[in-house]
Amino acid sequence: MPRTDRFLDIRRDLHSDELLARGGDSEAHSVLQRTGFIAVVRVHETYHRAPTGLTQDDENRLATDVVARLRAAGHHVDCDEDFDTSSRPASYLPLGSSVAHIAERIREATTTEEAADALTELTAAHDGILAALDEVLTATADFHDGLGQAADPYIARRLRYLAYEHLRVIRTDLADTRNTLADRHAPHPGRSTCSGEVPATEPERSAVCACPPPRRTLPAPPPPVAAGLRR
Repeated sequence: MPRTDRFLDIRRDLHSDELLARGGDSEAHSVLQRTGFIAVVRVHETYHRAPTGLTQDDENRLATDVVARLRAAGHHVDCDEDFDTSSRPASYLPLGSSVAHIAERIREATTTEEAADALTELTAAHDGILAALDEVLTATADFHDGLGQAADPYIARRLRYLAYEHLRVIRTDLADTRNTLADRHAPHPGRSTCSGEVPATEPERSAVCACPPPRRTLPAPPPPVAAGLRR
């Protein structure tokens, strides 16, 4: 059965004539945002709209582009006839996928050295990911300094505060975690690398490796029945 969160609806609203996209999972939302749509977060749903100030022709081109990109990524899209297209543009891995790969490396790490090596990509002082994020926040703050609206200086100060206070705490804590792991030189007790070798003393012919069986997780006991409910 297909997942319902892989379905989207991209149409003009009958009442407001706004170009709206509804449905989809987080992957679809990323495609919408990268194409130019803006997320609108409500209590019971999150949908996307076209940026303000576009002509109807620009909105049509935007909608047609995102329909093509979503379908190329395997999403099911219902749309107005004006937006329908058979185009399937090539897609490329976004920069965030490289960062997500660090999480995979940590999930697969079997020693403290492997985990520390993965965290180094985040915490390296000069060219780590967090150092680069600091530069992005600072550059965005500098951009707002001369943008001209009344709220822009406040936004600039807020971005610098995030970089100096919150991001600095994350960088410091993660760097300390990385250094502690690098000093331990220990295997993870719950993870091991399977060699696939069978000991000569193994009596079972069906055995394929010497790994111990996985631990059994006992089901949680049911909650006690309240005394007033007993008869």
